[in-house]
Amino acid sequence: MSPEPTVAEVGIPAALFASGVTKRFGHRLVLKGINLSVAPGERIAIFGPNGAGKSTLLRILSTVSSPTTGRVEVDGIDPEQDPREARRRIGVISHYPYLYGDLTARENLRFYGRMYDVPHLDDRITRMATRVGIAARLDDRVDTFSHGMQQRLAMARAVLHDPEVLMLDEPEGGLDQDGLNLLVNLLTEPESGRRRAAIVVTHHLDLGLALSDRVAILVGGRLAFQSTSGELDAASVREHYSRHTSPAYASARGGPGK
Repeated sequence: MSPEPTVAEVGIPAALFASGVTKRFGHRLVLKGINLSVAPGERIAIFGPNGAGKSTLLRILSTVSSPTTGRVEVDGIDPEQDPREARRRIGVISHYPYLYGDLTARENLRFYGRMYDVPHLDDRITRMATRVGIAARLDDRVDTFSHGMQQRLAMARAVLHDPEVLMLDEPEGGLDQDGLNLLVNLLTEPESGRRRAAIVVTHHLDLGLALSDRVAILVGGRLAFQSTSGELDAASVREHYSRHTSPAYASARGGPGK
């Protein structure tokens, strides 16, 4: 029996694609030739030490920043050619909620919804607010919310326009266990039967494994390790992490910054 065709063979664009991506800040090369492809519906967790380039990579993939060299596509769209359409495909959840504190939760969601031309916006706001457990606070100003409540609102903002791809940059900050469970559900229980692709950057190994199909370790601006999540547990990820971030490994790769 012949194998199932791959995504590339049937002409379906990757949800996210990066080829030869570098990023330089002055004389400092932060990303050193990242090649990454995330299939539609696939989820990947990226681990790495502080300063490895994780947030820089996510900023490039989410079209907030441009690579110094290399190419990025979002659902087959080049953000340099059509940034608005590329951003329609992306939702971002970060440790920063990206909300306006002097507006109510409803006003924040309405602002973002209009930006992306979300149909039936008021109904969509109510549905998403209910899903993340803040429906009773929709008409309260965001600067009266705890950080955990702001994170819940940020989740609603990120999925309001039903994006193809979610990007999560240390999203667990400020969330209690119920909030973490909600985060997992947003990824593992899609609304319309369509599983979103996702990139999750986190230091929380168990959470990263729970949210992903594949894990990667980013060290010194390079992807040093990748494997499917089903082949790993938190202990084995820790072992790979320690090995790839050790001074001996850095020395073998040519030393820090090389």
